[in-house]
Amino acid sequence: MRLFSRIFFIAALSLLGTSFVSAAETHSFSVHDMLAMDRISDPQVSPDGRTIVFVVRVTDVAANRGLNDLWIVGTDGADLRRMTSHAAADTNPRWSSDGRTIYFLSTRSGSSQIWQLALGGGEPTQLTSVPVDIGSFRVSPDGQRIAFSADVFGSKSLEETARLLDERSKQKASGKIYDSLLFRHWDTWGDGRRSHLFVMPAKGGAAVDIMQAMEADAPSKPFGGTEEYAFTPDGRSVVFAARNVGREEAWSTNFDLFLAPVDGKSQTNLTADNKAWDTIPAFSPDGKTLAYLAMERPGFEADRYRIMLRSWPDGATRVLTQAWDRSPGDLAWSSDGKTLYCSADHLGQHSLFAVDAATGNARIVVKDGTLSTPVVVPGVKGADRIVYGLDTLLSPVELFSVRADGGDVRQLTNINKEKVAAARMGKPEQFTFEGANGDTVYAYVVTPVDFDPAKKYPVAFLIHGGPQGTMGNHFHYRWNPQAYTGAGYAAVMVDFHGSTGYGQAFTDAIRDDWGGKPFADLQKGLGAAIGKYSWLDGDRVAALGASYGGYMINWIAGNWPDRFRALVVHDGNLDERFAYFATEELWFPEWEHGGTPWENPEGYAKHNPVDYVKNWKTPTLVVHGGQDFRVVETGGFATFTALQRRGIPSRFLYFPDESHWVLKPQNSILWHETVLAWLDQWTKK
Repeated sequence: MRLFSRIFFIAALSLLGTSFVSAAETHSFSVHDMLAMDRISDPQVSPDGRTIVFVVRVTDVAANRGLNDLWIVGTDGADLRRMTSHAAADTNPRWSSDGRTIYFLSTRSGSSQIWQLALGGGEPTQLTSVPVDIGSFRVSPDGQRIAFSADVFGSKSLEETARLLDERSKQKASGKIYDSLLFRHWDTWGDGRRSHLFVMPAKGGAAVDIMQAMEADAPSKPFGGTEEYAFTPDGRSVVFAARNVGREEAWSTNFDLFLAPVDGKSQTNLTADNKAWDTIPAFSPDGKTLAYLAMERPGFEADRYRIMLRSWPDGATRVLTQAWDRSPGDLAWSSDGKTLYCSADHLGQHSLFAVDAATGNARIVVKDGTLSTPVVVPGVKGADRIVYGLDTLLSPVELFSVRADGGDVRQLTNINKEKVAAARMGKPEQFTFEGANGDTVYAYVVTPVDFDPAKKYPVAFLIHGGPQGTMGNHFHYRWNPQAYTGAGYAAVMVDFHGSTGYGQAFTDAIRDDWGGKPFADLQKGLGAAIGKYSWLDGDRVAALGASYGGYMINWIAGNWPDRFRALVVHDGNLDERFAYFATEELWFPEWEHGGTPWENPEGYAKHNPVDYVKNWKTPTLVVHGGQDFRVVETGGFATFTALQRRGIPSRFLYFPDESHWVLKPQNSILWHETVLAWLDQWTKK
């Protein structure tokens, strides 16, 4: 068995800087520290390359919500300052073409509208007053137009939609009638509205629905944003991603790129030949090439994205990265158009890559940590810098920049410096072991706070969801290992078969094998960690997981029943057969289990936790959200019922107002307090 490790001390030291906080002034990390960290997102570089505007979210625990405001900083790291301060949410900042004005979304008028603020200061002024909420927006390259998204009823106008919503609010009956799927999605019941794109003059005026004839959403729901649409170089049309598939929406991943002129008179499908996912349009600086991301296999949401290049407007399309076995999630052109920058999962990291636009050859620019939102700062003769967000297991997101060759890394913000310094954290170390099929599998161990190698520590074994996900070098706001290390536990996380960042074959390996190779990796990985680190107490181990990780906890309960002192299952399926009929995105189980339950019943029975309830014996905490339509609440009810009926010590924590994740600050505190109390009860005896 080959093992090696790397400890991430450099990131911690750079974030602490030269400040000194005595041991008496610090404390062990807890959920309160996690919530206290300010969350940085959406950096946007000004046209002259001198200034970055970005969003900072501060958690107001008392108000049980987040507060979003705009900040700016120079691309050299100087002149950090706050631009807005309002109880309403200020988000989605974008620059005017001359760099003198920052447009942004704000709810300060009572609905989500576009506002504008002069870079030099002063009070923001409201630009739009449409009668419904605006969801996102972009500014055309010449600054003459704005494209924005808003929910409307079919081909109804913004005004007609507002009137219909008002009429509905006055109805006494509460019943809802549906004729097709998706009648609910993620955490929201459908009401007949679609997210459509509108275009209006930047100085104000009438907005035109450029998707009027389409029964589709752009951006996609629930997580799509401005990355899914872009103005053409001449500003006269918009390219956007949408799934326009009629009644097949619940079992189709066929997103296409559409071209619509700003007058809204037509929509042309640019990628009709590809029945899989096409998205993230990005035009080259000279306007001659459209880059975008495309999957190959229909019905599979975790297929590898390939970078595609289309000669604009009517030229040939070619696959740029067929030979590169990574899946990028974003695109940013270099100022000379010779390189595309993107981030992608990579062996327990989410790294920044540079891809040659001629050859498709990829190289790592920044390897360690979780990189987000790369934005190019124009340079001289190709000497660009890239601004990006970076977080690690030791720090939340801060803004950095790097030269295109990977040199001269600079930290531009240090907003969480004092908070990071005040909270004592465990030290992460990455190791590898020989997993299923003899493959090399990556994992992390994080030491307890105030670590003493002479002691033995209980273990929190964290199992990630997805299953095509990763538990890597990332500061997570729901499954943060530091919340366990601060409570006296060592944390162990394994990136089992099915995880991303190894290449597509490794990700594909979980299909029709949910309880096979991933389960073997978890068994081997925990054994490898306990064998390597003598301070891990192999007799006092608790396993925790959510989503697919929750499924795996239920699978472990019946197939590895004597291993753990305690289990925590959050939003996990108990019965894969019934889960198909209860969920909303049907393409997922159909791909994973090889068809529908009536076409391939064996696929749903092969690794079904409900068939092994007879073996259960481990004390288990069950957690579920009432608004989770991906893994519906009946899964949690059923798991708790089985535990209680079998007389197994168990507890049920139910959040009627949470979805697949626990997002409200007060609920997050209750979640962590309940989970840690459960672990303490069974592993610290």
